[in-house]
Amino acid sequence: MKPVLALILMVCSALAAGAAESDPPVLDPIPAADVVLDELKWLKRPVVVFADSPNDPAFQTQLRFLAEDPAELIKRDVVILIDTDPETLSEARRTLRPRGFSMVLLDKDGAVKLRKPLPWSVREIVHAIDKFPLRRQEIRDERLKSQ
Repeated sequence: MKPVLALILMVCSALAAGAAESDPPVLDPIPAADVVLDELKWLKRPVVVFADSPNDPAFQTQLRFLAEDPAELIKRDVVILIDTDPETLSEARRTLRPRGFSMVLLDKDGAVKLRKPLPWSVREIVHAIDKFPLRRQEIRDERLKSQ
């Protein structure tokens, strides 16, 4: 699965480079079946969106919410993983054990920080992330670098 991690990092690098230009940033969802969660540890904060079908209205709403303000998610090193096939057990589905629709937020250390049975807006997700101890340390480190 190392090629998948390389792909994720290339996409994120391209997004960061594109952010410097005038194009609005985009954060495309990645199929959870293509990702090993441990490879994201200390690099990204996965937001894993589960549903029993891609046609689930809550799943569609969550993807729409996540697409509304990708810049804030990119700034916080978020990667969006999706899994809409309960028959094919991805590592994320085996590890996180969702039932129906579920949005699960993990921190960079791989710990589950939030599970929600209903869609959440980017504003709510970002607010939750900004309370994580690792994120607070990142903010402090950024302030020290800019001084």
